[in-house]
Amino acid sequence: MRIRAFFIFLLPALSVAAIGFWRATRTRATSAAPSASYSYRRNWNPEVAASYLDYREVWWQHWPPTQKDHGTICISCHTVVPYALARPALQRQIGETRMPAPEKTMMDSVEKRVANWSKTSPFYSDAEDGPGKTAQSHATEAVLNAVILASYDAGQGHLRPITRTAFDEAWALQEKTGKNAGGWKWQDFDLAPWESKESGYQGAALLAIALGNAPDRYADEPGIREHLRLLREYLQRQYAAQPVMSQLYVLWASARMPGLLTGTERAELMKKIERLQQSDGGWALLSLDEPTELRRVLSDRWKFRSRSAESDGCATGLIVLALEESGVSPQDNTLKRGLEWLQHHQQKDGSWRGFSLNAQRDPESDVGRFMTDAATGYAVLALETAQKEANRAGTL
Repeated sequence: MRIRAFFIFLLPALSVAAIGFWRATRTRATSAAPSASYSYRRNWNPEVAASYLDYREVWWQHWPPTQKDHGTICISCHTVVPYALARPALQRQIGETRMPAPEKTMMDSVEKRVANWSKTSPFYSDAEDGPGKTAQSHATEAVLNAVILASYDAGQGHLRPITRTAFDEAWALQEKTGKNAGGWKWQDFDLAPWESKESGYQGAALLAIALGNAPDRYADEPGIREHLRLLREYLQRQYAAQPVMSQLYVLWASARMPGLLTGTERAELMKKIERLQQSDGGWALLSLDEPTELRRVLSDRWKFRSRSAESDGCATGLIVLALEESGVSPQDNTLKRGLEWLQHHQQKDGSWRGFSLNAQRDPESDVGRFMTDAATGYAVLALETAQKEANRAGTL
């Protein structure tokens, strides 16, 4: 969620302890010899990736600006959502027998806010953050709550009552008329890629992915069909006007929601992806979400565009994941080069580097790591999906 410059706080003792634990763990995990039995794991280490993601989730949970009413925690598109999507896959990968404590804290907070929806306050408000922010924040959170809980339930094979409640809360805020019928109001602070004017489309596509993955044939239930129809029409109607990054989420969703893309749209997107791939095999987030005029002026002032034009884990992880999920052959050269980039660019701390599109920040600072958090989550999802495909193909 939005970063407020005037918030400067010391972290509680628990966060400090967690940092020490993470540093000790990452040293141990990095020194472990990675498995050579599977090509996509040869040059990345899931244990140290899990350690990094847990450390960052603990930091986020104890950062004062994230503390919300009823003892709950703000969820963020850059740190919490990728963590929620990626961490269960790592749990299975590294043989954990129970949900790690940071993940459980995150899930408990989401479930508490869903269960007490009418009593909790939106993360942002008109009074403190400007006109429209209460409705934007409320709708954004409703969608992301459903995405997080449905993702968890998909791995468990059963849709829990609390997840149905989260979907109900999201459906209640779905736009029914007008240009954005089928979508949702979305948090807009002109911060790309998740809190800007185009971000609501990505949020709707994420919900489509969650809906397609939801167990117990939830999407086929009579009460859901009209919501699904509106959502599908919204994604189709608005697709052509979206930046490439937003279109990638629809490519991802298209495997579970056939007909979202026409054959021509899919072919054109594949050509864009191939054209934007850099010489090192990766992609740069800047090429997927060109800045608005305001962000362009700021980026010129901060003189960080050359660095943000480098290949990064967020763009590369998202593209590789979308290609995999949409059924592109593992032998496709564009996909193979992207996976090779991911294999070779995990940092020693377990992360994949990401760069802000909005400001020049110290990449080693806590705030400066937000895009690296997202990059790590999407990189893990892409690599884990590659491994699942190899398992199905019997190549392990």
